[in-house]
Amino acid sequence: MAEMLLSDEDIRLRVMNRSLVIEPFKDELVKPAGYDLRCGESLDIAPEEHRLTFTLERIGVPLDLAGILHLRSSFVREGLIGGLSLVDPGFKGQLTIALYNAGDAIISISRGEPFIQASFIELSRSASRGYSGKYQYSEGVTLSLR
Repeated sequence: MAEMLLSDEDIRLRVMNRSLVIEPFKDELVKPAGYDLRCGESLDIAPEEHRLTFTLERIGVPLDLAGILHLRSSFVREGLIGGLSLVDPGFKGQLTIALYNAGDAIISISRGEPFIQASFIELSRSASRGYSGKYQYSEGVTLSLR
């Protein structure tokens, strides 16, 4: 099987059959090649400030998928930089997101506002084991555990 990015219909189908978990799920947040994740809190990020926040949604990634995170372009255009990582197969929980304001003005994000898009890529074959690291089942902001 060739690796592929899931389409909107693939995402809906997988959420419906519970092979991909996004909770709470809202159909209007499904995009042609991803799902818009919302901020779990309201925050104001001052220029040159680094902040950690988290997604409102809890996700569960099956062993045959990986998640790729992208900051929504409107925020990038305002000077926001995101420290975004791969979401491993088998991960379950809320995602902690690192943000840095490289702009000249305060950037505000409201609780429930879409700020990250998650795209899901199908692996060439299922992972032999799922993520079982220290951030599994994260809730809210999870500080570095290294």
